Amino acid sequence: MVKKEDMSEDELNERHAEKMAKKKAARDKIIATKTIEKGLVMVHTGKGKGKSTAAMGLAARAVGNDMKVGIVQFVKGVWETGERKVLEKFPDLCVMKAMGEGFSWETQDRERDIAAARAAWDMAKEMINDPSYKMVILDELNIVLRYENLPLDEVIETLQAKPEMLHVVVTGRNAKDELIEIADLVTEMTQIKHPFRSGVKAQVGIEF
Repeated sequence: MVKKEDMSEDELNERHAEKMAKKKAARDKIIATKTIEKGLVMVHTGKGKGKSTAAMGLAARAVGNDMKVGIVQFVKGVWETGERKVLEKFPDLCVMKAMGEGFSWETQDRERDIAAARAAWDMAKEMINDPSYKMVILDELNIVLRYENLPLDEVIETLQAKPEMLHVVVTGRNAKDELIEIADLVTEMTQIKHPFRSGVKAQVGIEF
């Protein structure tokens, strides 16, 4: 067998083309077996940055495809974010409800947190059951479930009974095992390095 370093550019190009053709054929064969189309339950969790950011990227993609998106923010309601300013420019295709009042260590009021979580969840259920929505994003719902401000069983039951073609995205650290079990797609963001640990504060265009 001729070593790679002994081959001419034309030979290298020909080998590459043959290799990629085989890879494409194998990939096409796999794709041909994927015939199911359904609404997905997606979970973005983990300690790393990017969970809500990824969800907002899905919202932008959906809006770009003329799909109506509902977003309920369970925690970050007090934040003015860049993504909200962008998505608000498409009022017919994106409805964003900032229902949260901040993290529990900021409010320091359990009853208030529970009331805010319930109001946000009621709004989420309205969106989930509204056939005009094609995607519903439940931003930081995992935080609410972690502190037991909503009954987990009720959330799981609602997600399992969602309209067949509706996509639902749930974000936040510490996703419950029961939620992971029923989800179609689960992504764990792993933190390797973060500027906050080096004294860098949250910055416009990056964190909000």
